[in-house]
Amino acid sequence: MNVAQPIEWTSQGVVMLDQRRLPGEVVHHIYTDYRDVAAAIRDMVVRGAPAIGVAAAMGVALGVERSSAATLDDLRAKFPSICQTIAETRPTAVDLFWAIERMKRRFDQLATANASLDAVRSAMVEEARAVHAEKRATDEAIGRFGAEFMPAAGKVMTQCNAGALATAGIGTALGVIRVAVEQGHKLHVLVPETRPYLQGARLTAWELHEGGVPLTLITDNMVGHFMKTGTVGAVVVGADRIAANGDTANKIGTYQIAVLAREHGVPFYVAAPISTFDLTISSGEQIPIEERPADEVTHLRGVRIAPEVAVANPAFDVTPARLITAIICERGVARAPYTESLRRLAESASHSPRAGTAGQRSAM
Repeated sequence: MNVAQPIEWTSQGVVMLDQRRLPGEVVHHIYTDYRDVAAAIRDMVVRGAPAIGVAAAMGVALGVERSSAATLDDLRAKFPSICQTIAETRPTAVDLFWAIERMKRRFDQLATANASLDAVRSAMVEEARAVHAEKRATDEAIGRFGAEFMPAAGKVMTQCNAGALATAGIGTALGVIRVAVEQGHKLHVLVPETRPYLQGARLTAWELHEGGVPLTLITDNMVGHFMKTGTVGAVVVGADRIAANGDTANKIGTYQIAVLAREHGVPFYVAAPISTFDLTISSGEQIPIEERPADEVTHLRGVRIAPEVAVANPAFDVTPARLITAIICERGVARAPYTESLRRLAESASHSPRAGTAGQRSAM
């Protein structure tokens, strides 16, 4: 099954697939400056929480590798600015901050050991590449754990894009669907368009079509109709941040799908890596919600489609834990009460030397 990759580290620099140009054009950019990587994250050349995390790690590594610093002390002085530039790009996806903190820890280890400047540069690049490799392994594990929750046949629904384009692996929500299909499930995916940025129409539909998975593209206001007619067997979505109690931030529109799924008895699953867990916040009320530019709503491909009026454009909403059937991660499956099950899964991952390996099957 074809899997498009959104980001790669190369000897030339960080290569990104410009997701703004899909599905009409497949365009790649090479970034040789960490500030350009930051701009690419902010401007949604790359998007999706896990892929943003990979981009953040590579941006920090690029800043270190291409720094003009002549000594380790000079690099120490420049390093906080590199990290801060990446951190200021997008506020909701916790993977971004997780990746930056991981890169900071590695830098501190090297600096404390008084490693040579060349050794620091090389090690930071290797750390970013390790983040990328681990994300790929994580996706595979999430897919294996989640596939069993998909119906043997019939329609499933997702929201936004949680495929390879969003994760740099096989995807989280779409990874679950991919693995289920490979195991013989006869699935047909209902893909809401995901206004206003149309990640469902432009990206998820493109990924599934390229991978040979049957799909039907629908508008966002058709979700209730398809739930009511009884044709949806399950919903599986990704996540940008999961609070300690299980409240989950995902692309705008996810909450209303969860409400409709509960009304019509459809199981609602979240598929996301442990790096998306934010156990430092008690509930979704503490998750910052990014407000995107008004022209994403008022314009379509540069053409105005609405008058000059007040516009709200929150990029995410928060689905309460009570509406979530289970949360699937690389270490197993969490169920309510999430305050306990998410913590156990996070602790099991912290004690493992490798990401993506199967831990306990579920945390009840």
